Amino acid sequence: MGRHEVKLSQSAGRAPLKILQLSDFHASPVVSLSFISKAIRLGLEEKPDLICLTGDFITHKFDGFAEYKKVLQPLAESAPVFACLGNHDGGLWAARRRGYADTGLVRDLLEASNVKLLHNTAQTASINGWNLTLVGLGDLWAKEIQPLNAFPQPPSAAAAATTLVLSHNPDTKEQLQEFAWDLMLCGHTHGGQLKLPFLGTPFAPVEDMGFVEGLHHWDGRWIHITRGVGNLHGVRFNCPPEVSLLTLV
Repeated sequence: MGRHEVKLSQSAGRAPLKILQLSDFHASPVVSLSFISKAIRLGLEEKPDLICLTGDFITHKFDGFAEYKKVLQPLAESAPVFACLGNHDGGLWAARRRGYADTGLVRDLLEASNVKLLHNTAQTASINGWNLTLVGLGDLWAKEIQPLNAFPQPPSAAAAATTLVLSHNPDTKEQLQEFAWDLMLCGHTHGGQLKLPFLGTPFAPVEDMGFVEGLHHWDGRWIHITRGVGNLHGVRFNCPPEVSLLTLV
């Protein structure tokens, strides 16, 4: 369990807000639904106020969506759940790598599990005394990221709210720099998946190797990159899976 406290200047006088972030389930022959279910149970034991899922629900094509729905359903029974999609969930990038040409099946999975997908759109919510604007982006590698559509316009409409961004890939931060937000939640990297002595994480799938995992203060706001639950090829080295709990104070 990865735990972080996020200090926001405009949060004085409010109760802490607990956000459970789960990412990169990668349901596949090497990541079982029972393993994903165990991670979900671990996260729900923390009794979060809000749950955010940051993409890559599958790896390639997948034939167990009916059972997958049952695994995800306890999330929405516990707290409001919002999600964005990742590069493996369908689209241009996935179609070239034995995946789906579109995101329809993953979208159907989320809808059946009562998970609210934010795909280049935003939604407001009032949770535990916090007025939130949640912004979800399309995936960078799928070439579906559209921040002009996602962020509320005009920006002043969200000025009184804490703005949380769900964006699968942390390399999107520069594209989002001109917009107003407080905390961005990302996955995608698996923490590098292979953390090697002296070399670090040379295989992390990002351009900015300074943002591979953990909580970072950047340009006056916060970015959190979780190592995620699943993996590719059944291999992790010195980089265990992670269920993340962020407490906003």
